[in-house]
Amino acid sequence: MEFGICFKGFVSPERARYLVRQAEAGGFTYCWFYDSHILWRDCYTAIAMCMEHTVDMRFGPCVTNPSVRDWSVAASLFTSLAVQSRGRFDIGLGRGDSSMRVMGKKPATLARLADFTHKVKAMARGEEVQYEDCPEPVKFPWADNYDIPVWIAAYGPKALATAGEHGDGVILQIAEPALVRWLVEQCHVAGEAAGRDTSKFRVMAAAPAYFGSRDECIEATKWFPAMVGNHVADIVEKYGSNSGLVPQSLTDYIEKRRGYDYKKHGQSDNPYLDFISPEIVESFCVLGSPDAHVEKINALKAAGTTQFNIYLDNGDEENIIARYAREVIPAFR
Repeated sequence: MEFGICFKGFVSPERARYLVRQAEAGGFTYCWFYDSHILWRDCYTAIAMCMEHTVDMRFGPCVTNPSVRDWSVAASLFTSLAVQSRGRFDIGLGRGDSSMRVMGKKPATLARLADFTHKVKAMARGEEVQYEDCPEPVKFPWADNYDIPVWIAAYGPKALATAGEHGDGVILQIAEPALVRWLVEQCHVAGEAAGRDTSKFRVMAAAPAYFGSRDECIEATKWFPAMVGNHVADIVEKYGSNSGLVPQSLTDYIEKRRGYDYKKHGQSDNPYLDFISPEIVESFCVLGSPDAHVEKINALKAAGTTQFNIYLDNGDEENIIARYAREVIPAFR
């Protein structure tokens, strides 16, 4: 089991440098940053900075999308970060939820996401690539055959199939083991049907973690199911709530959802949290005592998870990293 941490762009540069050093020393192997350039500061300057203060930790956006940058610009940025970190860069990729919608634009299609995946990986390897409306092929003469891992964020059946068919891994923004098992299975089925070897397919469960009493934990993390609900609402709109294509337990909890404020994306002061029950928060997050964290992560591992990525967004980051280093990560070594 790998362990990661994930930041939004409002963490100060000084704290980011300190926290990545602390996390690497404590056994975390990944650090991810939200890529939503209007809501938060640009993540790639922070990633470059943090790479200089770590040795082995890997970095990447969680997640970027195919629509916010020209593809050659994106590929050049990603490949440059891989070069200067000696190969410590991954891509987390989605359709472009907050990044695009906060500007009133639509997310990318899954077909475009799949094409972006292959074209960017090819450019990073130094191959000649022609994409979309670019009239001339692009080739980086300085690229050094780096194969950038791409993790594709997914919930719905078509997105899960896209991850299985085209990605090196999948990002699941949820820590409910039964749902993770179902979602992972969809990726494997699609990948195998496409003739891929899925034995090394990687699975990230990304969710908040918190230590304390039930009430303290729920208050600190109740923003997260609202963010998940925003994605699930898209699935319900597309497929219906009783389609059989998505587990009923994943769609039932958004029945009383009234809306979502993208300017408060992933934040505890989002005004649309009243439909979230304590039980849902407990189900979607990793909460309670260190033993409870170990137990749930073991269940996630049994469901197919290969990395637990902690969304750090509560002011208690140092303590969470320290307690994972002392009381949780050693249980998986």
